[in-house]
Amino acid sequence: MDFKLPKTPAVFVKNKSFRLSEVDPDDTAPFEHHPDEREDVLPRLQALRQRLSELQELLYAEHSRSLLIVLQAMDTGGKDGAIENLLTGVNPAGVQVATFKAPTTEELKHDFLWRIHAQAPKKGHIGVFNRSHYEDVLITRVHGMIDEKTCQEHYEDINHFEQLLTRNGTVILKFFLHISKEEQAGRLQARLDDPAKNWKFDPNDLKERAYWDDYQQAYEDALRHCSSKEAPWFVIPANHKWARDLAMSEIVVAALEAMNPQPPKVDFDPKKMVVK
Repeated sequence: MDFKLPKTPAVFVKNKSFRLSEVDPDDTAPFEHHPDEREDVLPRLQALRQRLSELQELLYAEHSRSLLIVLQAMDTGGKDGAIENLLTGVNPAGVQVATFKAPTTEELKHDFLWRIHAQAPKKGHIGVFNRSHYEDVLITRVHGMIDEKTCQEHYEDINHFEQLLTRNGTVILKFFLHISKEEQAGRLQARLDDPAKNWKFDPNDLKERAYWDDYQQAYEDALRHCSSKEAPWFVIPANHKWARDLAMSEIVVAALEAMNPQPPKVDFDPKKMVVK
């Protein structure tokens, strides 16, 4: 991580002593207190969006490096909303968003990273993984689809894969959107109570909710084993959506600022060009 981390509620996972239980999903410090309303943070968010748009254009023009943003969360954790906020105003031509669901028959014929590598961002692009290669050390572990030895091997494979990407010019930022079990209950109930949001409710979410503690442990172990200076994990307290959005935007913009993308030099003198 070659940039100065801005002051946000986000927690950078530094080592294997990290404890997810020590991160408060309600935390908003050092941000000023705001009601949970987007209008109160719009000025800062708008400034960050404008700067992100400018930096993305430069990254696209430079066309030699890329940025990969990895998002993981419990069900209702807010991944879709976080992506929508982060990419507001960004040129879609320079963005790749990939969502990884259950592997297809063809994908199962290959190693678990095969389908992931194919979606890595091209040079000049910002890539977003809405769920990612980490599903293979989360749901598979919680439901006993892999044993402990295989899980440890997957951690090693993931670290080597991310190292490969960084060596080839991809900056990686990984965000775990951390909500409480109580907040998840409220969000699930809201989907049931609002007819316009019924479509978002998946009865299977209730089954997965029963494994809450197992998922928390699986996430904690993955964060511990797979956070590095080159591909850091950030835990974002996400009970308050405004704080989540602001924290992610601050970190992404800071990382792009540190990349300092530059447009290529032209092979002509613009001053000698005449448009008639």
